[in-house]
Amino acid sequence: MQVIAKNISVDFPLLGQKRNIRNKIISGVTGGRLFKNHKNVLTVRALNNISFHAKSGDRIGFLGHNGAGKSTMLRVLCGVYFPTSGSIYVEGKITPLLQTAPGLEMEDTGYDNIINCGLNLGMSLEEILGKIDDIIDFSGLGDYINIAVRNYSSGMLSRLSFSIATAVKPGILILDEGIGTADAKFADTAAKKIDELSSSTEILFLASHSESLIKSMCNKAVVLEKGSTLYFGDIDTALEVYKNS
Repeated sequence: MQVIAKNISVDFPLLGQKRNIRNKIISGVTGGRLFKNHKNVLTVRALNNISFHAKSGDRIGFLGHNGAGKSTMLRVLCGVYFPTSGSIYVEGKITPLLQTAPGLEMEDTGYDNIINCGLNLGMSLEEILGKIDDIIDFSGLGDYINIAVRNYSSGMLSRLSFSIATAVKPGILILDEGIGTADAKFADTAAKKIDELSSSTEILFLASHSESLIKSMCNKAVVLEKGSTLYFGDIDTALEVYKNS
């Protein structure tokens, strides 16, 4: 298994944005380089020319301050965002553990969403139906599983998304450190499951502010600042670069 990112850039046109939003981007609160594109539209470059190569056994952390591009990079890896330029090659099955499961429909019941999201994650219908009782039990949602998820609290949505995504045996695990933390009662259960998945996955990508978490879970790191790479390589050097950035 491997993932090759080559000169990845991602641009977001700021059509219709209010002046105060633009000013925040300009001041560096949101991050990314601001410019006008070929259509003279104000645009933020969230990622700028990012390259790395991950192979089996790699545990790669993305370090950076707010607005550095960590979450954007995870979403490119998951196929949620497409690069404006550059290319990404993925050899292997990706399991994304982000804040919501792919394919989540707010008007559908939790039960229906398990099936829909499971299919979006590459599971077969037979595989989903074979795991659905375990997924429901793990989520702890009880009878709420038969209610439309638009009625769920943020914690319940987090439980449902996490329970669906972690039912897939990961080849390449994409992990946002905030997953599962929206529900304090569920946090310990989520943490144990993440440890189990991380140890069994071929390749791990983790976005985090936590130096200790990155050091404990990763063997390489990409340090991002305003969408650009400051460093990619061994953990100790990456942490020094991050501290000094």
